[in-house]
Amino acid sequence: MPGLCRALMPWIAVMGLFCLPVAHLSAQAVQDAKTEVKPMRDGQHDFDFQIGTWKTHLKRLVHPLSESDEWAEYEGITTVRKVWDGRANLVELSADGPAGHFEGLNLRLYNPQSRQWSLNFASSRGGTLGQPTIGGFVDGRGEFYDQEDFEGRAVFVRFVITPLDADAIRFEQAFSDDGGKTWEVNWVATDTRVK
Repeated sequence: MPGLCRALMPWIAVMGLFCLPVAHLSAQAVQDAKTEVKPMRDGQHDFDFQIGTWKTHLKRLVHPLSESDEWAEYEGITTVRKVWDGRANLVELSADGPAGHFEGLNLRLYNPQSRQWSLNFASSRGGTLGQPTIGGFVDGRGEFYDQEDFEGRAVFVRFVITPLDADAIRFEQAFSDDGGKTWEVNWVATDTRVK
């Protein structure tokens, strides 16, 4: 037996050398994976900055995706109320312009599992919540997306919220009928804080 052990020692040593770098690389890969994984950001208070009353200037494209450049403009008031300690909020918009009176409501809900928001919009004319846009904030800018039916065709919808400063916010909605290659803005609102 001792002769057999001596005979196998070089093989055991060689095998150990081959296994050592693999074990080291595996441990290094695991360590790298641990350091690269960042915990998901908790965004349940992303809309806290908007709680209050705002003066709203709104313009909407009258005929989206038709190559029309006719816009309707409105002036109004937006009120945002906190619900569920900030994990939801209710937005009420009432505005008037040459095209008439407009009333809208947006129920924003935070999903703690996905850490995303759903924005659920309704106008007083339709009386039902539409398809929610889903997304969240990165570096203070909110982006939300969905796919909807618009005049018989599927379009992508992008809704962007950009705080301009502590007392002003810009909202922009755009449609894409080419799979997101190009976007046509059809709704722009600027809110200025009242109180």
